[in-house]
Amino acid sequence: MKHTLSDRFEAHSAGIEPSGVDPRARRVLEELGIETSSLRSKSAEEFLDDYIDMVVTVCDRAKEACPFFPGAGGYMHRSFVDPPDLIGEGIEPLEAFRRIRDEIEEWLLETFSHLS
Repeated sequence: MKHTLSDRFEAHSAGIEPSGVDPRARRVLEELGIETSSLRSKSAEEFLDDYIDMVVTVCDRAKEACPFFPGAGGYMHRSFVDPPDLIGEGIEPLEAFRRIRDEIEEWLLETFSHLS
């Protein structure tokens, strides 16, 4: 969202169990010209005290384990396959990450591009 719709939204990324940024995720983001050196794995708990217009979860595990954000204006969920799950099905690792990257970007544009 930061890359695709940064002119309209301020976005923050966080996880339920931060474990580092996967180097394959960095690589496929860099393919789009996205600077990744400052990316770090963050816990959703870092944002619990912030006012957030919308909490968006992108996998079922995150939706089920997502903490309650007292300042959230709303919640939205769209489940995407975790790239390692695709790798387990025999898809080449970088292709799995590219596929999910592109699916997320397409969904973001369809869902949020008309909002300001």
